[in-house]
Amino acid sequence: MEYRLLGGSGLKVSQLSFGAATFGGTNEFFRAWGDTDVAGAKKLIDICLEAGINLFDTANGYSDGASESILGKAIEGRRDKLLISTKAFFPTGTGPNDSGSSRWHLRRAIEDSLRRLGTDYIDIYHLHGFDALTPIEEVQQTLDQFVLEGKVRYTACSNFSGWHLMKSLATADRYGWTRFSAHQVYYSLVGRDYEWELMPLGTDQKVGALIWSPLGWGRLTGKIRRGTPLPEVSRLHKGADPGPQMPDEYLYKVVDALDEVAAETGKTIPQIAINWLLGRPTVSSVILGARNEEQLKQNLGAIGWQLTPEQIAKLDAASAVQPAYPYWHQRNWLERNPLPV
Repeated sequence: MEYRLLGGSGLKVSQLSFGAATFGGTNEFFRAWGDTDVAGAKKLIDICLEAGINLFDTANGYSDGASESILGKAIEGRRDKLLISTKAFFPTGTGPNDSGSSRWHLRRAIEDSLRRLGTDYIDIYHLHGFDALTPIEEVQQTLDQFVLEGKVRYTACSNFSGWHLMKSLATADRYGWTRFSAHQVYYSLVGRDYEWELMPLGTDQKVGALIWSPLGWGRLTGKIRRGTPLPEVSRLHKGADPGPQMPDEYLYKVVDALDEVAAETGKTIPQIAINWLLGRPTVSSVILGARNEEQLKQNLGAIGWQLTPEQIAKLDAASAVQPAYPYWHQRNWLERNPLPV
């Protein structure tokens, strides 16, 4: 297992990490992801630790907090052997202050997360989304206070726009507060929007990327091909509307390229898709989601080998789309506005 620095921080995280969104399954949306209980979670964590994974990701919004609770119980007695990442932002109740990034909500959210996780500190604490109603100064000072209190080691964000992230970093820099070390983002071979603005920003500002849904919301499992129905168990059956949408032909074009590379390498489609991500700029860790031990062990096969430059070029070409404006215009002047390398 390779260990990479988390952005501009000194914290080393495993190149693969484990996502606990499959723990719990207490509502219809997350049940489509998985319903792992404590016993199952312990087995998956054992496999991860043996493989060298040191980062485990969850959120207070996953299965109404059950994901945090199950993760906390599953790591009892070995908290010092791993890193925990969790998040706050989404509603945790019906009250007017039960969502967002206000000092009031974040204070309650972190105390609840610490209790569910059974720990007195969180290694990486994310804002799960951007709150345009709360002053950025209030948000950043609150996060900095958590660090000063020892309840948080590093701060991060998730699902921010470029200006959201840059304004947050600038505010933290202005007052000498803790700045974000990482940005948890959606990025995959069938979802490359991250490259347009957030990747150059991450390179410039030393913000590491933690990748969620590296298999394109379940589309790159190897089970979806031309003329075949969806697999019986798939998140695409339920809860797919909020996720990334794409034309069928585009997906099939990417899968065709993956099939060609799979034939050349002897690797599976998920392994190739994850390996491709690990070679991209700014990527600190790719978060693996797994319903069971078999899926997890297969995905762990994504490391320890490399795609050839020709194979990378083939995947790049198949998955390329024209960026939105102004990014397509900027790419006409790469000598003055180079892409991250």
